[in-house]
Amino acid sequence: MRTAEIKRRFLAHFEANGHTVVPSAPLPAIEDPNLLFINAGMVQFVPYFLGQVTPPYLRATSVQKCIRTPDIDEVGKTTRHGTFFQMNGNFSFGDYFKEKAIELAWELVTKPQSDGGFGLDESVLYASIYHEDDEAAELWKRVAKLPDDRIVRLGKKDNYWSMGIPGPCGPCSEILIDRGPEFGADRDWEAGDRYMEFWNLVFMQNLRGEGIGKEDYEILGELPKKNIDTGMGMERVAYLLQGVNNMYEIDEVRPLIDKASELTGRRYGVSSGRTAASAHPDDVRFRVVADHVRTALMLIGDGVVPSNEGRGYVLRRIMRRAIRAMRLLGYEDRAMPELLPVARDCMSPSYPELANDFERISSYAYGEEDAFRSTLRQGTVILDTAVRQVKESGSDTLPGNRAFELHDTYGFPIDLTLEMAGEQGLKVDESGFRQLMAEQRRRAKADAQSRKTGHADKSAYRGFLDGSGPTDWVAYETLRTDSSVVGILHEGNSVPVATKDQVVEVVLDKTPFYAESGGQHADAGSITTAGGHGEVIDVQRPVKGLVVHQVRVTEGEIAVGDSANAAVDPEWRLGARQAHSGTHVVHAALREVLGPSALQSGSFNRPGYLRLDFSWRTKMSDETRSEVEEVANRAVRRDLPVAVKYMPLAKAREIGALALFGETYDESVRVVEIGGEWSRELCGGTHVEHAAQIGPVVITSEASVGSGQRRVEAVTGIEAYQYLARERDLVSQLADELGTQRSELPEKISQLIQRAKEAERELAAMRAQAVRDQAANQAASATLINGVRVATVPAPEGTAGGDVRKLALEIRGHLPADAPGVAAVVATAGGKASLVVAVNKNGVANGLSAQGLVKAALSGRGGGNAEVAQGGGVPAEQASALLTSIAAQIGDA
Repeated sequence: MRTAEIKRRFLAHFEANGHTVVPSAPLPAIEDPNLLFINAGMVQFVPYFLGQVTPPYLRATSVQKCIRTPDIDEVGKTTRHGTFFQMNGNFSFGDYFKEKAIELAWELVTKPQSDGGFGLDESVLYASIYHEDDEAAELWKRVAKLPDDRIVRLGKKDNYWSMGIPGPCGPCSEILIDRGPEFGADRDWEAGDRYMEFWNLVFMQNLRGEGIGKEDYEILGELPKKNIDTGMGMERVAYLLQGVNNMYEIDEVRPLIDKASELTGRRYGVSSGRTAASAHPDDVRFRVVADHVRTALMLIGDGVVPSNEGRGYVLRRIMRRAIRAMRLLGYEDRAMPELLPVARDCMSPSYPELANDFERISSYAYGEEDAFRSTLRQGTVILDTAVRQVKESGSDTLPGNRAFELHDTYGFPIDLTLEMAGEQGLKVDESGFRQLMAEQRRRAKADAQSRKTGHADKSAYRGFLDGSGPTDWVAYETLRTDSSVVGILHEGNSVPVATKDQVVEVVLDKTPFYAESGGQHADAGSITTAGGHGEVIDVQRPVKGLVVHQVRVTEGEIAVGDSANAAVDPEWRLGARQAHSGTHVVHAALREVLGPSALQSGSFNRPGYLRLDFSWRTKMSDETRSEVEEVANRAVRRDLPVAVKYMPLAKAREIGALALFGETYDESVRVVEIGGEWSRELCGGTHVEHAAQIGPVVITSEASVGSGQRRVEAVTGIEAYQYLARERDLVSQLADELGTQRSELPEKISQLIQRAKEAERELAAMRAQAVRDQAANQAASATLINGVRVATVPAPEGTAGGDVRKLALEIRGHLPADAPGVAAVVATAGGKASLVVAVNKNGVANGLSAQGLVKAALSGRGGGNAEVAQGGGVPAEQASALLTSIAAQIGDA
């Protein structure tokens, strides 16, 4: 049974039993400050379990895409775990509980495949329960007819669930399958792969207190509403139903291993019969390739792009490990163009959007591989330098900090450092490297732990929501409302009144203000009561359903219970509408000119200004940029109609409405069209009624903001006119200053630039001649110290850094070649002194080192080699002392 069919049957089973099918949330965990990626099926339902939001349904089911990254370095060493996986789940929010959850799971697992089930043999199925949960034991006996010896009681560590912080928790019950004696000992629940858990039923019935780990916390009592959260591992069920031994052999993964084997000429399966600890290196590498290429496909598909931080860094690291594994398997060519299409063909039966969006996905993947191949070349040079320095110092070990620098700064994998250092006869201080890596992980973990108060911090907002209900939000209909003040927060605390000059958060029962979202800045305006007046400076939605206004009280007092007039600044809203509609127009223009893969990946707009990030690898030419600008303005001139429609998410996707990667959408969505299908996007922002109301659109800049990401900035409406007026005035000023016509400005400026370049060349030639003339005189006056000709020279005031080096080299060149010679030049600039030392070949042969002389003079600072070195950063007053030090060192030699 193919994995896509397992997904279909799972969702169909629960939909037939009254569950709402909820699409998988995107992999980036946008809504949860504690997570980079969704790592469990229940994550998107957390607000429902915590009581932050009232669920729109009592029963739900989903197949959630998940990523777990804590042990990326361990992937491939066993066949049990991978980075990307899918979690099938069913959820009850205060509806059914233990008995129904067990019934539904057992029915699907054991029902014959001909009837739409999975058809697993009941005789090899077991249930584990929390050792104190007698109720669950009785239910398994009654519902599934399991005897006592097939119901396993486990402790809190294994069978009691919580989120790791105070909140909902409860006992678990797992469905296990006995895979036979070849997978381990009889009745051995703790080790081996024999009794494999593939479905975990969480009975969320209690509230946990503070504590650490999986066992050290107190159970505070029962929840007012009991919930169900289950998770069935898709990959585990797939290999059970496909008759293979592990997740790397299922239909969504094994073709990648086969392709890698074909490309490399190596055979997979060398580890057959070995333990995980003794897995053959090639088998580990094949599994790394398969897991990481599939994971990269899914991450890029959900809008993550390679970068040096956050989610982008995880993606970059995953891709580089896959590319590196192919290299270790002997494949030196570009691997992603061969492997990624295989991953697409494996995953698109379950996720058709991957095939539709493959052009964009592959452009990022292939570009990242090209960049990493360049990094490998650069890192090799850096490693070679480090190896040479280690050998020069007489050591046989590359320090751990150098290996960590190569890994952390340059993305150079540690195993590559180990291999290449070994080839040159060096060891690597792995323990030092691992210690630095552990410190980095500890810092990251501590940072994540410090952010685990994200849900608790919203309790005050939830209190307003529970007490007064959701805000009546009418920003689309009006700019002014008569409202009531239902709550005020000052510095996080609820207060009854806000006084003049305080900045507070005000909650109204009804508001016309647009809260910042979807890239659109919040509205500005005012809130006025009988006793006071406040300026609205920000508007946010801290919890779903509640709009909160940040207000600076400018007159009198604003108190809870006051009647209030809430008024949006109409000019602000007009400018915001122009900018947001302008963003859609520019996006459509980019896609028309560059092609459909130029998809928006982020945006920001405020009155008169827009910024749009989009997928594209190269800089736009001036001609292309002008063409995009022209297409946008032609759409404005045609006064294309703007329409807003509400429809089911599935319908919006069917008609081609564009969605922003990483965003989560409700089942009913708002679609904004400009010119019908020319621009059709999911959007909650405010917009103009007709395109002509946008006014002129002027692109002011276009630049890179990361690998495969470009950014355009533009102005619209009156701001665009003002921008063009400033440009006009600047051109007029330049024409007047240069005494020429505007049309002749480019030629005139080009002539001036050419003259300036010629003058610079002449000046450089004069400086070079002055250096040569001065060098000959300085070399002639060199002092003989301990058999060495030494010229110590203070450079003329104002000598540039490059000229200081040239002067030292010129002086060295004028020293007699048949005797040791040293030229030392000191320059001062900006209150600091710098030193350059050059030693001739005879001097180097006699044991002199420019680098050693500089480091000794500068207390260890400076760099270079035996022939020429430089350093600085000391106070200018020490300039003469530096020269004295050079002479003294040679005298003492």
